[in-house]
Amino acid sequence: MEERTAPTRLMTRIIRGLAFFIIATLITTLTVVGADPAKRPRILGVSHMALFVSDLGKARVFYKDFLGYAEPYALKRDDGSDRIAFIKINEDQYLELFAEPPKKDGHLNHISFYTDSAEGMREYLASQGVKVPEKVGKGKIGNSNFNITDPDGHTVEIVQYEPDSWTRQQKGKYLPDTRISTHIYHLGIVVGPLEPATKFYHDILGFNEFWRGSASGKALSWVNMRVPDGQDYVEFMLSAGPPDAQQMGVKNHICLVVPDVQRAVATLEARPAYKDYGQKIEVKTGVNGKRQANLFDPDGTRVEIMEPDTANGKPVPPSTAPPPQ
Repeated sequence: MEERTAPTRLMTRIIRGLAFFIIATLITTLTVVGADPAKRPRILGVSHMALFVSDLGKARVFYKDFLGYAEPYALKRDDGSDRIAFIKINEDQYLELFAEPPKKDGHLNHISFYTDSAEGMREYLASQGVKVPEKVGKGKIGNSNFNITDPDGHTVEIVQYEPDSWTRQQKGKYLPDTRISTHIYHLGIVVGPLEPATKFYHDILGFNEFWRGSASGKALSWVNMRVPDGQDYVEFMLSAGPPDAQQMGVKNHICLVVPDVQRAVATLEARPAYKDYGQKIEVKTGVNGKRQANLFDPDGTRVEIMEPDTANGKPVPPSTAPPPQ
């Protein structure tokens, strides 16, 4: 009897072992196959544009006295001088003015978008092959952030607002009625070849194109890409070749939305600082059908003020012109 049961016991052990191996392998396979790739956290809107300014005092007159904004705080150098002035547009948007010489991107230092998870965004971008830092940093004003670089060499900061940051500590403050606009509508940046920029902002970051226009009708001039989880957008300012310094200031720009451009211009012209501005402000209807006016800060960076809707209430169809070569 014992001689006949020994092989049976051995076979039982072998079968159990095989069963365990098959089940473990199946679980591992299902885990790998079913594992979710890193998901993109929400990109909620434009956070800020950072600019190099040659004279911080003159820049402050333009953005504060003329455009009517307030400065909640500034970061200082070791010698006590101001290095970066923060101009508050609303609770989530602002401008950073760097009192430093401009670099390769003209007076543009960087652009920034805000998310609900900086670490989640870092992990997602890494999974998409984007070069990211090893960890999310903490800025001097207390927000979580990190930088990436787009195909045209622009520095793009991803920021997550933290409850204890200077940004949130000043909630409800530094929002004077003198602000010519309460919202950054879009940021404009110089873009060369359209395909790499589209792959980066649309395929990876999730921005969606909603309009494109042409100044000449022969070549594409602008492509508007809206953030995936908000209404703000980035405007590709297409360029066939490297723009000069003056063109750079026009193309890398800030757009502020206003309900009535004519009234906004009248408000600006009535301010004492308009005399220091010293330039005529013209109201025009753009190719996109919206009334707008262009202002220029002391370093030539364009600040566009624009109405949210077309002047006649009818949408302007997107251009079919090819990208510039």
